[in-house]
Amino acid sequence: MAGNGADGPDAGDDLEAREAARIRRRDRDADAAARDLMRPGMGKVFKQIQDAQAKAAKDATPGRKRRRS
Repeated sequence: MAGNGADGPDAGDDLEAREAARIRRRDRDADAAARDLMRPGMGKVFKQIQDAQAKAAKDATPGRKRRRS
């Protein structure tokens, strides 16, 4: 039964192909979040986030300064 199944001479090639496919899927999934922000209309969402952060920073009251001993 030499040459058949996972013990055959091509077993390493099959493993490498599966590993390469797994790496491609992982990379595609990792880039999905970045691509999601590039969709049309996401600039408006980005601006809303920036405006909310700017407003929060402006409205934040400075805390009391602590004296160092």
